[in-house]
Amino acid sequence: MWRKLPQQQRRRFFAWATAGVTPGVKASYPRHAAGVIIAGEFSRGSGLGEGARLMVAALRKLGILCATWDIETHRLDGDSVGPGAPLIVHVNAPMLPAVLLRMPRTLRTGRKIIGYWAWELPVVPDTWTHARRHVHEIWAPSRFTADALVSLGRPVRVVEHPVGLVGQAPSTRDRAFFGLPEKAVTVLVSFNLASSMVRKNPIDTIAAFREAFGDRQDRVLILKISHTDHYPEDMAAIRSAVNGASNIQIETHLYNGADRLALMRCCDIVLSLHRSEGFGLVVAEAMALGRCVIATDWSATAEFMDSTCGLPVDYNLIPAHDPRGVLDMPQTCWALPDRQAAVQTLRLAADHPDLRARLGTAAQERVAKHLDGTSLLKAIHAAGVEAWR
Repeated sequence: MWRKLPQQQRRRFFAWATAGVTPGVKASYPRHAAGVIIAGEFSRGSGLGEGARLMVAALRKLGILCATWDIETHRLDGDSVGPGAPLIVHVNAPMLPAVLLRMPRTLRTGRKIIGYWAWELPVVPDTWTHARRHVHEIWAPSRFTADALVSLGRPVRVVEHPVGLVGQAPSTRDRAFFGLPEKAVTVLVSFNLASSMVRKNPIDTIAAFREAFGDRQDRVLILKISHTDHYPEDMAAIRSAVNGASNIQIETHLYNGADRLALMRCCDIVLSLHRSEGFGLVVAEAMALGRCVIATDWSATAEFMDSTCGLPVDYNLIPAHDPRGVLDMPQTCWALPDRQAAVQTLRLAADHPDLRARLGTAAQERVAKHLDGTSLLKAIHAAGVEAWR
């Protein structure tokens, strides 16, 4: 009977029920502590998991004691932190009460609890309201997301992913390893199907590439797609859009972090014609690697990428419809990238290696300056945590 219910109803009931049985936070908590605990999807290749890993790496680089709790394995690792260390949970609001309920009681009581939440639309769904009594404070990776979360009635702080501080560490894999032609201009599109295919917009992306370059063998599109097994209909739609084009490759292998970054470094252009991003890790990582980035000029990516360090694509705002239901909020909007603008921008970038090099250098500088961990360090200090060195 449960599985016969519409997915949206199941999500609503799950968020309401788990929030109802999970104790809320206490008004009082320690104001000063040695170190911090980060809970997240450390053993998963998700955007939330990568955000948690980035935060841990940055905190240790900043000299902050940091323990970790993996929500999948229930394993506590890392540094030995002091009593009352704040708990930062990298799990979005609908799932947070359930995660807290599965934690050891000593991890979720007697400390400040902070929800690190990412959302991709200007308005949050009703299912997010249940979790507000389970956090003292909310951190968001962008101003775009933070503005949406203010309605939940908890203090909200912008804490960007510290991509520029942590640094990139690609492996030494080259084009030959990934099966990429040496001489062709390669365009990389990288996304997780679990993050909503419509939001990532691969169908329009494929159409723009084919219109820009046709079957030219010196122009190659790489579709790096993860978590494909659970979305056969989406993959069928993508393969139909590719329609056997010999200059479009679909890559579904799940690379480790270093190899994933190496693939990105091997490509000339990184393309993200997204409908919306709560941060845009792929864009930030590509910029940090000095790649030329083409991205929709809306939502969070527009906070750190502009025409001085990338190639923004114009858009129109349309009602947010998503067949999966999670992001189906037609009362608000997201972007529809201008396909003709994308086609022209792709041709411009592909035909001018000097432009790509100049923008790549500027992109590295922008990420190093803008995503340098300053907002994270300020937030940690505001939470009463001091560096140990």
